[in-house]
Amino acid sequence: MKNRTTVERKSERELVVTRTFNGPARIVFEAWTKPELLKRWWAPKSTGLSLHSCETDVRVGGRYRFEFRHEASKPMVFFGRYIEVTPHSRLVWTNEESDDGAVTTVTFDEREGKTLLVMHELYPSKEALDRSIAGMEGGMPESFAQLDELLLTLGASVGRS
Repeated sequence: MKNRTTVERKSERELVVTRTFNGPARIVFEAWTKPELLKRWWAPKSTGLSLHSCETDVRVGGRYRFEFRHEASKPMVFFGRYIEVTPHSRLVWTNEESDDGAVTTVTFDEREGKTLLVMHELYPSKEALDRSIAGMEGGMPESFAQLDELLLTLGASVGRS
C-alpha cells in the first residue's frame, strides 16, 4: 500500500502537509536534517531541479541554505534559521529568502515503526500562501515519494550494520 500525501489549506495563512512514512522517526528525522540525505529526495525529479548545494546547522539558532538548479536557469536559493530542534520529533525553521517566507514546523510521530509526518506552514499573509500553494501541491507529493524510496534504502543499510 502506497502512502498518500495530503496538502490542505487550514486557513488563509496556514498550509498543512501530512504523510505516513514506513520507517522509524529517527531515520525520517535524519533524512530531514543531514545534507547528504536531503540532496537525495528534496527536489522533485520531474521538474528537472536538483538540490545543488545543501548546508544545514541543525540546532536552535543554526542556519540552513539550499541552492536549487535547473539545467539552464539561475539558481534558486532558500535559507533561514532553525528556531526549534527536538531530535526525532520536531523541527521549526524560518524561510527568509523573501517577504513571503513561512515559518515551517515539522513533527515526526512514530507509531509501530511508522512515522506520521505533519508539516505546518504559517505564511505572513493570504497572498503569500496563494503564491506558494501550487508548488506545494505539485511538488511535495513527489518529494515525499522520493523520501519513501530513500527510506527503503536507509532501512536496508541500517539492517545490515
